[in-house]
Amino acid sequence: MTEPHPLLAHFTAAAGGRFPPCDGGVSVLPPLPGGLEASVAFTGHAVIATALEAAEVLALGPDGYGASLAPDFLRHLAGSEGTIGVIDATLTARGTGGTPRLAELGNEAHDHPRVLHARALRTGIKVYGDERGLITLADGLAGRRELSIELHAPHQGSQGHGRGLLADALTLVPEGEPLFAAVSPGNARSLRAFLACGFTPIGSEVILRPQRSGTRRAP
Repeated sequence: MTEPHPLLAHFTAAAGGRFPPCDGGVSVLPPLPGGLEASVAFTGHAVIATALEAAEVLALGPDGYGASLAPDFLRHLAGSEGTIGVIDATLTARGTGGTPRLAELGNEAHDHPRVLHARALRTGIKVYGDERGLITLADGLAGRRELSIELHAPHQGSQGHGRGLLADALTLVPEGEPLFAAVSPGNARSLRAFLACGFTPIGSEVILRPQRSGTRRAP
């Protein structure tokens, strides 16, 4: 078995209320599997997973107060041809276990755009849902357990479907096991649903697929 990526320990600790020091500093970790990198901001401290040498990263001027997610820094990190994902709020909750309240869906669900998006970033994807929408559970950033949601008819306005689906999704995860979600801050309706179901913000993050020539971290 391969060792877990060290970024996973930061997420797991934050889920338990233990955060990096609020010192304005930056921790530089090795790159993620699959050619991905990430910049994660906690309160007063940033954690960056990259193939670049730490000295090169720090020379670009990131800090723990927001500069690790600044557009110019992320472009330098990704390289001129690299891909920069959206900046998401990082949320966490605990599984409730018990009798699962959602059924796993068959292969027909795996062509849904939400599932196709998950495939580009995650592994071990399972899809659940009902008439309200879809839930994906997968191994995501640094190997953490991630959840995403897609309602079938979001244009119909708030009917409690999102909150109900999320509450049911928590039964798919063993009681007490940490679960993570990345939610766009601008998607206020989704963010409110996650918060109402007990998810707690622990930071923010962006995933990059770099394409650059230059210094690489030594293996």
